[in-house]
Amino acid sequence: MAIDCKLEKEKERIYNLSKFEREYDNLIIAGIDEAGRGPLAGPVVAGCVVLDKNVEILYINDSKKLSEKKRNELYDLITKNCLCYGIGVVSEKEIDQINILEATHKAMFLAYKNANEMLYEKFGIYIECLFVDALHIKNIDIKQVPIIHGDALSISIAAASIIAKVYRDNIMKDYDKIFPIYNFASNKGYGTKAHMDILRKIGPSEIHRKSFLGFLNDK
Repeated sequence: MAIDCKLEKEKERIYNLSKFEREYDNLIIAGIDEAGRGPLAGPVVAGCVVLDKNVEILYINDSKKLSEKKRNELYDLITKNCLCYGIGVVSEKEIDQINILEATHKAMFLAYKNANEMLYEKFGIYIECLFVDALHIKNIDIKQVPIIHGDALSISIAAASIIAKVYRDNIMKDYDKIFPIYNFASNKGYGTKAHMDILRKIGPSEIHRKSFLGFLNDK
């Protein structure tokens, strides 16, 4: 009985998380979100997802509210059951060249482009509307709906946040094998105290964002 009650509560939460999707039900909606705007190392990654409204995937949520195990499980469920998805990656070197905001726009554009191509290849149709977490993406001429705190309010953006987060985390785990001293598998490139301490001691690797390391010049 308790299990049934929990399941019904989760179904109700998912229904509420799909409120914006129901408002734009006449359009083919993609959610889009990024991971990695703030780290000191590694790329920024965006995910773009068109969910299948006929397939219910429980426990989708803002990626920051999920455990790593649950994110990985949902990544597999989303990519196997969605209509399409796309990923965009912009390297740390390009972030240094064009700045993190421009790099985020580019990663999102690439994720949208890749998802749109998959959707057309599978079904002969295109994305008609983008749900974005409080950002208007450059160079995309379809309808965009900015939703503040969208990864907590829209199931499409939440799904995209999971795709972006898991994909980027896996990149950083691979980098950890090349540069184990920085512990990227644990900190994912973010500026933890241990990470900043090792940077002060030995300096940056080739995947650090040089434009983010001004604190190394502090006396």
